Amino acid sequence: MSHPSSFGPHARLIGMTLLWGASWPAGRIVAQAMPPLAAASLRFVLALLVLLPWMYRSGGFEQLKNWSTQRWLGMALGGFLGVFGYASLFLSGLQYLPAGKAALLITLNPVVTLLLAVWLFKERLNAIIGLGMLMAFCGAIIVISQGNPLHILQGHLGLGEWLILGCVACWVGYTLLGRWVMSGVDALSATTVTAFFGTLFLVVACLVVEGGAGVQAALHSGWMAWGALLFLAFGATALAYAWYFDGIKMLGAGAAAGYITVVPVVGVAISALLLRESLDASLLIGGAMAVLGTAVMQRGRR
Repeated sequence: MSHPSSFGPHARLIGMTLLWGASWPAGRIVAQAMPPLAAASLRFVLALLVLLPWMYRSGGFEQLKNWSTQRWLGMALGGFLGVFGYASLFLSGLQYLPAGKAALLITLNPVVTLLLAVWLFKERLNAIIGLGMLMAFCGAIIVISQGNPLHILQGHLGLGEWLILGCVACWVGYTLLGRWVMSGVDALSATTVTAFFGTLFLVVACLVVEGGAGVQAALHSGWMAWGALLFLAFGATALAYAWYFDGIKMLGAGAAAGYITVVPVVGVAISALLLRESLDASLLIGGAMAVLGTAVMQRGRR
């Protein structure tokens, strides 16, 4: 019989799911009130205030002196893709796109990642994985095109959709890079170091593109925008990653990945409740297909 405390890792993974799901409506609130590069810079500067001491206490700094130049360059590239690219496109896209729709488009991440992993790393597919990939892809197409795939062929995608698809491209690149450069590095150290490099890129880009006016606009945003930004920094970044790493350690990567499958559903639900976003048929049908497809993929990979 399982010990009562064995529910602890599952409870933390449920908390992670809620935090990452809520990051989409929070990002929408921030994106409507702050310049995207300034907001993304502030988010990760604040997150590093937690990540750096956490890494220090866990002894992660000891390994840094043994890293090769190639690993440092890989971490810098990871920061460029997974933090600078993803975070800036995330907030830029949410200026134009409802949070629930954006959350469902991210279901393309595992599909594109696995397709490229088959090509680059010779990962093997089976019928269940193939079925899940097809379902997730078709569901995402229904969401993107609002139920009319011909809109995509006719070039009717909006700027918001392209920016969120850019998020997908950045995260896929970051994930595949991790297979090559970050093997042998613990997840906390990889997250903290790439966040550090990504924050440097964000701050420089913010000062060049938005200038001091962008920083001032962000600093003088209302209490709701700042509440959402603090949630993104401490809740959806630092705390959610802590719970995610704990889930992987206690239950394994497969179980943790299963919880991630539910994140888009939570994102849609919280966006509808908090932001009163409408749920049309294409969003519900396509979203259900996309989420079910990613769940089938996870099942096939086990």
